[in-house]
Amino acid sequence: RPPFSVHSRMMLSIIFQVTCSLTAWLSLYAGFCYWNEHRTYEWSCRLVSLMHGVIVTCLSGYVALIDGPWPLTHAGTPNTPLQVRVLCFTLGYFIFDLSWFMYFKTEGDLMLSHHMLSIGGMVLVLGLGKSATEINAIVFVSEITNPLLQARWFLRETGRYHSFIGEVVDFSFVALFMVLRIGVGGQIMYSVIISSSPIWLLKAGGLAMYIVSLGFMIEICSFARRKVLKKYNAWRSVSGRVVPLKTNGHLTPH
Repeated sequence: RPPFSVHSRMMLSIIFQVTCSLTAWLSLYAGFCYWNEHRTYEWSCRLVSLMHGVIVTCLSGYVALIDGPWPLTHAGTPNTPLQVRVLCFTLGYFIFDLSWFMYFKTEGDLMLSHHMLSIGGMVLVLGLGKSATEINAIVFVSEITNPLLQARWFLRETGRYHSFIGEVVDFSFVALFMVLRIGVGGQIMYSVIISSSPIWLLKAGGLAMYIVSLGFMIEICSFARRKVLKKYNAWRSVSGRVVPLKTNGHLTPH
């Protein structure tokens, strides 16, 4: 009975923390809707996503890189109290965001799969009491690009996307996605697969999550290719233009 009682208290604490997180994100969203009543609901939702992305990137980065343990060598280790708090914090957000875009039908199957796998993975490791180390690291490499994704959307909405800052945001997003989410994320996935500590269900879920990331990568590569070709064609158009000869300091008439 005592171990069961301890486990029950832990689960009640986790449920309470996730409920508080969900309530906080819902309240923040309601506040943004009130303060930005002239804007769309998506504007307010993306403000929430932007705030979550910045906060959880800092928290999960601190846990993965400073507080430890190191995710590439300690997969499947027991959850630390800080890891549990960070996962409860972000789990509440994912439940909110999944509910929002399912209600408004704004996202496709790839994003739906991403959110459902994320929620399932966090619920699993919180219930097991272990493997939060690798899940927290995955949250870090996944969410670090989220603020840039939201910034890109806001730049489009405000008519500032086709500018220098828009180019910087696009380049930073693609670079971070490829290096961290695909590169480092692949290393994390490999360490989970070869480790004997994580259960097979977590390994399968992690592999499915990485496949979803590869799906996003294909979409991003397609976007980057179109953008590069567009700029190349524009450059060729400008550089290949024939400049009329000057006569007495004036352009020759056409």
